[in-house]
Amino acid sequence: MSEPALRHPVADGTGPRRRVAVVGVAHSDCGRVDGATAFALHAQAARRALADSGLPRSVVDGVASAGLGLLAPVEVCEYLGLRPSWTDSTSVGGSTWEVMAAHAADAIAAGHAEAVLLVYGSTARADLKAGRRTAALDLGGRGPQQFEAPYGHTLISKYAMAARRHMHQYGTTLEQLAGVAVQARANAAANPEAMYRTPITVDEVLAGPVVASPFTKLHCCVRSDGGCAVLLAAEDYVPDSAHDPVWILGSGARLSHSLMSEWEDFTVSPAAESGRLAYRRAGVGPADIDLAQLYDAFSYMPLVALEDLGFCAKGEGGPFVDAEEGRLLRGGELPVNTDGGGLSACHPGMRGLFLITEAVRQLRGDYAATAPERQTGRRDRTPGLPRLALVSGTGGWFCSAATLVLGR
Repeated sequence: MSEPALRHPVADGTGPRRRVAVVGVAHSDCGRVDGATAFALHAQAARRALADSGLPRSVVDGVASAGLGLLAPVEVCEYLGLRPSWTDSTSVGGSTWEVMAAHAADAIAAGHAEAVLLVYGSTARADLKAGRRTAALDLGGRGPQQFEAPYGHTLISKYAMAARRHMHQYGTTLEQLAGVAVQARANAAANPEAMYRTPITVDEVLAGPVVASPFTKLHCCVRSDGGCAVLLAAEDYVPDSAHDPVWILGSGARLSHSLMSEWEDFTVSPAAESGRLAYRRAGVGPADIDLAQLYDAFSYMPLVALEDLGFCAKGEGGPFVDAEEGRLLRGGELPVNTDGGGLSACHPGMRGLFLITEAVRQLRGDYAATAPERQTGRRDRTPGLPRLALVSGTGGWFCSAATLVLGR
């Protein structure tokens, strides 16, 4: 890989910080992909993102990757034939990609990189189907987790406890929680890539088998294969790119807890702080946001995130996500997870990168001409494409959160 030519005198401290844009996004094949390795999905997504950007491969001098073990970025770069001078392998669960995007944007703005590729791939579903062992979260046996593991805590049970606390404290109902899944499925109906597109009702969600009370099967994300890639570049490259840019306007992150006993309030997620920081740095507020892409491994996650990110008051998340109100639908008051989210579209593991791709596609108006039923508009109902999107990832069991504000 040839050394990319610097286009701005920022690296030597003589120029201002550069603006940073998302210039390319893509998915690999997703859903049921039995014939591909995780590395192949990385490569497929990376090639497609570069093609989407219209920029040559030679501009990439940074790569961020996680999920394939200790040497993830090194092995991925070798597989892709890249030798970057900037890299990141942050791993904080589902919010990893929002954290990485913020790190990459800072590096590009400061002149430490020109273009950074964020890339992910996972065969989570195929591995399970084939009986292959995969890396699992260590919920016991070492470190702090040894003090909770004897009580049988699983990842889903931790989320279930938090949901139960919200129900107890604020009167949130099972029907309201089910509304998150129902609206996610309705949004997925227009997405040909979504694993599940058949509409569901609140009653069907409630009637499903219980996985961890109060969650039934449809309260939980799907398990899929898939890869994703996002290319960030300095503003100097925007004139050569294939699409109008989507700018990274602000970001924020927050680490919370590992042990549930160290989480002060089960009804407040770390997104309350990551969102506050992102809004402040972008110079906007919740009322300015046209659409939101929120991590939804379980139905409770978007509900509490909507509260913590300021879209409704604390304790009002239940009525806000009620299926009959339809606020989260593509044509609703605040479109959320417009591709169907992890509950219906795909969830190969750390899904946070998919949140960015869908936000970018909506802001660019990718669906406006070819699939208008998938395209959202402005929250104030004035004509035109959406202007601002919020992306917020959650890691672990509300252990971390990271939020981005993206804008055209």
